Amino acid sequence: MPCLPDYDSPASLKAFLEENGMAMQKKFGQNFLVNGTCREKLVAACSVDRTNTVWEIGPGLGAMTDLLLKTGAELTVFEIDHGFARALERFFSAHENFTLVEGDVLKTWPSVLKKNGIPDCLFGNLPYNIAATMLADMITANVLFDTCVFTVQKEVALRMAAKPGTKDYSSFSVLCQYGYEVQTVMDIAPGSFWPKPNVTSRAVLLRKKKVPSSASNPALFFSLLRALFSSRRKTVSNNLKSWLALNKVSGYNGAQENLAADIFEQSDIQPSVRAETLRLDEFLKIAEVINRYEHTR
Repeated sequence: MPCLPDYDSPASLKAFLEENGMAMQKKFGQNFLVNGTCREKLVAACSVDRTNTVWEIGPGLGAMTDLLLKTGAELTVFEIDHGFARALERFFSAHENFTLVEGDVLKTWPSVLKKNGIPDCLFGNLPYNIAATMLADMITANVLFDTCVFTVQKEVALRMAAKPGTKDYSSFSVLCQYGYEVQTVMDIAPGSFWPKPNVTSRAVLLRKKKVPSSASNPALFFSLLRALFSSRRKTVSNNLKSWLALNKVSGYNGAQENLAADIFEQSDIQPSVRAETLRLDEFLKIAEVINRYEHTR
């Protein structure tokens, strides 16, 4: 196997890039985790072995990849940077449990999923600009992993785990908690990365719920959830009325005040509250009432 760079040394990584005509690209949100202890803790949080399958997002030059392959797990890595992809291929192609997918993971993961099915674990030092988008896309597509271990911007991690009534609570919070139990693994200081980012990172562990959240019409639930948070200054009643009109639910035309009121009455929810005060089970309840209404009209 080719000699790997010293993943703990910014100088070694910089020299490797220069020798191979490569450079870090800011547009891809690239940062190397140069703290070996942190890397080992992250891989340990996955709890995988040779019986498991793993997707790694944004492997860079393979610091985590090397550790994951040593667990024996079947590993598929997604890398958008052509130079990094070629380095990964050179470093790890001899491993039978290694597969490389080059390209934008937001575009490539559906075809890999269709071919190979859902892996056991999703792992990655996720670029901050795609973390929320990718996770939301997967949850709404009902693609849920047994575990996910991510390093993300701390603000994104706070949104994942936020509780009702807090400033970080959003539709993304509800979406994450719809599929997963969210736990903090550790905070990672900017100095543990090269180049050094301007933000603190947090490693999070997402475990698929043993008793999954139940929505008889998931597409309706996800659409409704986005709508109820769409105008945070408005009450859930006003946001619901707009959504009902847009989706022509039960012939709602903007004048049927009784429809929205009836939905909230059956849901046992006050129409004057705002979305950020509602729990996951309350959003599910509203969606179920609307779904029943649609099927009985």
